[in-house]
Amino acid sequence: MNVAKSGYHVFCANSTPACTELAKKITERLGVELGKSVVYQESNRETRVEIKESVRGQTIFIIQTIPRDVNTAIMELLIMAYALKTSCAKNIIGVIPYFPYSKQCKMRKRGSIVCKLLASMLAKAGLTHIITMDLHQKEIQGFFTFPVDNLRASPFLLQYIQEEDHKEHLCLSSLSCRCLFRAQSYAERLRLGLAVMHGEAQCSESDMADGRHSPPCVRNTFGHPGLELPCKQQAPFPGIELPIMMAKEKPPITVVGDVGGRIAIIVDDIIDDVEDFVATAEILKERGAYKIYVMATHGLLSADAPRLIEESAIDEVVVTNTVPHEVQKLQCPKIKTVDVSMILAEAIRRIHNGESMAYLFRNITVDD
Repeated sequence: MNVAKSGYHVFCANSTPACTELAKKITERLGVELGKSVVYQESNRETRVEIKESVRGQTIFIIQTIPRDVNTAIMELLIMAYALKTSCAKNIIGVIPYFPYSKQCKMRKRGSIVCKLLASMLAKAGLTHIITMDLHQKEIQGFFTFPVDNLRASPFLLQYIQEEDHKEHLCLSSLSCRCLFRAQSYAERLRLGLAVMHGEAQCSESDMADGRHSPPCVRNTFGHPGLELPCKQQAPFPGIELPIMMAKEKPPITVVGDVGGRIAIIVDDIIDDVEDFVATAEILKERGAYKIYVMATHGLLSADAPRLIEESAIDEVVVTNTVPHEVQKLQCPKIKTVDVSMILAEAIRRIHNGESMAYLFRNITVDD
């Protein structure tokens, strides 16, 4: 049976064999076996989960990696958590190294905060605790009604940098202001120079009409039905004129700092669409950078990312195994993987034994 000496179970909530690699590494470090369960898709694409052993009164850890089919992985996690809840499990703890929909954690025009919705769904399904890694925004922890342990991958990424040759020629580079504090934290710890990329290659926010220009235009409907007269914008109250705001213009990408003859490392938390990374690498190359590395925790690498990386000036992309990307590595040899199963296994052990988690955050700053 999958019962450790201390009495907990570890299950994998993924139906694809490629995504169970991280779960196997974690259980090997813990000295336990994966729980006996079956997760599969029926002919009509419905997800079915069957628990093959007793979990009554036990503490359960569900390891779920997020492949390209994000929505299927979420349903697998929800259904397995609910199946364990109805099987009278005592505690159900989700180990989700990459938390999906974490980019949708802010209100965008008439959209919604999907990350908050997912947090509510997980709580309703029966989860009582979550272990994750490098949330896109640390404030996401406030969406949950139960404890969240947001681990950091920075010790493993920093170790990879320290093992790099020509340490005296390394320099950290920030892709945007959002990643500036992360790059600065890395640079201070490694005692390296820091370069900042200012501006953007393209606008990340659309200036389309979003309902802010109210009330709507009033058209004159008199006359021929096919004749359209220009609309007249009316003020909310007679005699009141709102100030006209200037349109926001983003400058082109420029480099603040010296990267000539150095190895530039672009630091971020998620690598998904790589167009901005490719454009930044070209500018760094023009400024005399010797080599260019891109380093992040979660390597989603969607769409044509492997091909764009292979054809770009980027020399190496370093990501962790929080997200399965074996197919992308076959398409692009520049992609390298750092294993973080050790810290996830240690977090599971400490949580179950009631030990402090402070050791896992030793020498880690808020900006990591």
